[in-house]
Amino acid sequence: MHLGLIGLGKMGGNMRERLRRKGHTVTGFDHNPDVRDVDDLDSLVAALPSPRVVWVMVPAGGPTEETIGNLVPLLDEGDVVVDGGNSRWTDDMRHAADLGARKIGFVDCGVSGGVWGLENGYALMSGGSAEDIAKCQPIFDALKPDGKFGYVHAGPAGAGHFAKMVHNGIEYGLMQAYAEGFELLMKADVVENVTEVLRSWREGTVIRSWLLDLLVAALDEDEGLSGIAGWAEDSGEGRWTVEAAIDHAVPMNAVTAALFARFASRQDESTAMKAVAAMRNQFGGHAVRAGGGAQQIPDADTEVS
Repeated sequence: MHLGLIGLGKMGGNMRERLRRKGHTVTGFDHNPDVRDVDDLDSLVAALPSPRVVWVMVPAGGPTEETIGNLVPLLDEGDVVVDGGNSRWTDDMRHAADLGARKIGFVDCGVSGGVWGLENGYALMSGGSAEDIAKCQPIFDALKPDGKFGYVHAGPAGAGHFAKMVHNGIEYGLMQAYAEGFELLMKADVVENVTEVLRSWREGTVIRSWLLDLLVAALDEDEGLSGIAGWAEDSGEGRWTVEAAIDHAVPMNAVTAALFARFASRQDESTAMKAVAAMRNQFGGHAVRAGGGAQQIPDADTEVS
């Protein structure tokens, strides 16, 4: 099959290489002239046989909107656009309706696998009509991991990215649990070799996972993670997962707490926790720390709660 691929960054570039290794033809466009195969979208579309399938692999939001907006006027009836970024599922529904009015197909595809996908394959969660999915199926089959699992047609347009959103929300919770366990192991001063404990969990335990493997790999590179700041961004999917949970009255305690923990990681000093410390000092005379690190020790007789 011949695919047009827009966006040749860390994931897009590796996806192009995996597809070529599987015998497919890929014409790629990127703003970086060092990695692209053609110089503009017109040339990319002209290179593809009909019906064309063009995969958009750029950051969600503005870049995706702009790319699809520039691409659609170049396409014909029966062509298909695949959004493989981390777009919000409600945007997929809008794109499917807008492109459907032009008789152009639209498929949303959540992609998981990161920089390891070239060798291991990518987990794919797609959304769209059966007809549009069929036009893309050879590409999905080449990108997915070898074996029985790793690809799903989750439902109509929006379902693929909704499934990927929930996947990423679960990922937030799993990472937070590992992180909190790691911190307790480090702080308790009971376990002598924390990295080896985590390594031992990689086989035979009910909490073994690829995320655990990656944490151990990071610790092998930097024992104690001293070279990494405790700052964690969120790319949007965690927020959208919590918003969807609120909309559907689904309690998602672990995912919500993990998202809020990321917010807390970005504070040099928490204003909220200052207020908590101040209130504890006021009602019970509990010790507070001065801004410079000095500690106020209250009279023991005044500490009531």
